[in-house]
Amino acid sequence: MKSIQKRFQPKLKIRKDDIVKVIAGADKGKQGKVLSVIPEKNRAVVEGVNIVKKHQKPNANNPQGGILEQEAPIHISNLMVVDSEGNPTRVGRKVEDGKLVRFSKKSKDQKIIK
Repeated sequence: MKSIQKRFQPKLKIRKDDIVKVIAGADKGKQGKVLSVIPEKNRAVVEGVNIVKKHQKPNANNPQGGILEQEAPIHISNLMVVDSEGNPTRVGRKVEDGKLVRFSKKSKDQKIIK
């Protein structure tokens, strides 16, 4: 896999524990909590979204084996952060008291609450 130089990596608008809404794809309209973010691939794993079936061989943890359902990563461009009012919104950044704070572009001054 090609490694991307850190200085060219875009800053991601989505973080772990954000509530997001899917705006495109098979799961369009669903909401969920971000479980993890994969910045190298611009993807995120969202709870209850993009469920795939994985065939598992029997092992010590699961002696029966079988078919498991789990979340697969979804591209960040298909996700939108939900603000505290429950509206999907774009994310802006501004400096307040020397700290970088994310805010909702839809309801201007409101900070994004996890």
